[in-house]
Amino acid sequence: MKILPDRDLLESLLRNLVVIDSVNPTLVPGARGERAAAEFLCGFLRKHGIAAEPQEAVLGRPNVVAWIGPSPPRDASGKARASLAILAHIDTVGAGDMPDPFTPVERDGKLFGRGALDIKSGVAAMCAAAIAVAQSRATLARPVLLAAVVDEECNSIGTAALLEHATAEHAVVLEPTDLQLVIAHKGYAWFEIITHGRSAHGSLPAEGRDAIRAMGRVLRSLDEIESQLRANSPHPLLGAASLHASLISGGQELSSYPAECRLQLERRMLPGETEPHAQQELEGLLAQLQSGLPEFSATLAALGSRPPYEIAEDSSLVLLVSRAMQSAGLDVRLAGMAPWTDTALLAEKGIPGVVFGPSGRGLHGREEYVELRSVEQCARVLAELIRVSTAPEKSS
Repeated sequence: MKILPDRDLLESLLRNLVVIDSVNPTLVPGARGERAAAEFLCGFLRKHGIAAEPQEAVLGRPNVVAWIGPSPPRDASGKARASLAILAHIDTVGAGDMPDPFTPVERDGKLFGRGALDIKSGVAAMCAAAIAVAQSRATLARPVLLAAVVDEECNSIGTAALLEHATAEHAVVLEPTDLQLVIAHKGYAWFEIITHGRSAHGSLPAEGRDAIRAMGRVLRSLDEIESQLRANSPHPLLGAASLHASLISGGQELSSYPAECRLQLERRMLPGETEPHAQQELEGLLAQLQSGLPEFSATLAALGSRPPYEIAEDSSLVLLVSRAMQSAGLDVRLAGMAPWTDTALLAEKGIPGVVFGPSGRGLHGREEYVELRSVEQCARVLAELIRVSTAPEKSS
């Protein structure tokens, strides 16, 4: 039985979500945050017969958690367990100099506005799909979890809070993927290197030691690591790992030798790589400089990391989503994704996931749009996934 989400409901919901400013307040101090969007979405789902509740990730920033099907069973730790979880985030990046960011405009089959692509289109598709299944004659024998989470654009506190109370057999994370099925993404690790010098008046070179020039040696050596990363065998979907210098600061005034220079780095990691692995690369670089230059002094600190993610092409989840895509008339295109996603957080809790979502352009840019046809196709895929995931399990 094929279930088709209501196109008018889908597009109306998307427009209403874009109108609501839900800029992440951690990224943009003073921004309104996600509360208004969450309250609207809870009301919308309840109006259409879906049980939905706010879940405070932190004060004033609620996730929306909804269930269809029977009451979920509890696992040994007391968490509600779903057959399938579908997640999309309701926060957006800042609007910057974007003209009328919260006035949705349709042009040539595209909807423009902040968050239209990333990823209020996914929120709308998820909700329209769930409503269509709930209102159909499909047998709802197993529970499916829908979550619109906060703070994905910064620290993922929404998904972390969700995972304290719920789990699932498998999950779909909605992000803009151009209707490709993403089965791998990179991780990242952030580091800070501080080179130490000796402050002195600029006229007294014998007393001073230049921390900025010492950092210049570090920067030159980083090229060697980057070259090695590019020379390694690339990942078939993600390409090569990478390393780049992100921020640098040092010195106090023109007439003084700088006592300190700080460099912050980002290392993008492939599946199989870890933060300790990346840290060892940098420790080796600093040790090599120290051995050749006794006056060289530097310290290294890890600032945080998120793991890479990968799921096998022949896993049951990938096959399940592939069949749903085919049922919706889509070609199955497996892909990798360079940015990090919340899928890796789910995997750390034992929940295998994939990433899927609509098409568009202008992610985080001045002109962001989503292709409406792709949102409808995304909703059809999700409706089929929900239908299959709520159906009674086949007896062996």
